[in-house]
Amino acid sequence: QVQLVESGGGLVQAGGSLRLSCAPSRRTFSSYYMGWFRQAPGKEREFVAALSRSGGSTYYEDSVKGRFTISRDNAKNTVYLQMNSLKPEDTAVYYCAAGIGIRVRDGDQYAYWGQGTQVTVSS
Repeated sequence: QVQLVESGGGLVQAGGSLRLSCAPSRRTFSSYYMGWFRQAPGKEREFVAALSRSGGSTYYEDSVKGRFTISRDNAKNTVYLQMNSLKPEDTAVYYCAAGIGIRVRDGDQYAYWGQGTQVTVSS
């Protein structure tokens, strides 16, 4: 059962920005670490960013460092992925995930996944 809901995807020109949001549908995720993954056609699922349980540590895939920022708003119980300077290579379905493992870049460590939101970058 899907327990996370993503929003904020869409079509944007290269160089533009989008902010993705992720929130639980039925429960809080305060005891989980949160991650963002993406999958482009013909490609394997790729780690994008993660946030520690405490929110004090962040992790990024090399190609998005300096452009993407993962953050959380505890009051809103929401995790965000701010994406700036978008490139056509960023085009993919983006998934929010929650897990209790320790290998934050490994999708198999995540127990809960959203349905995904499409991000398309033109040019």
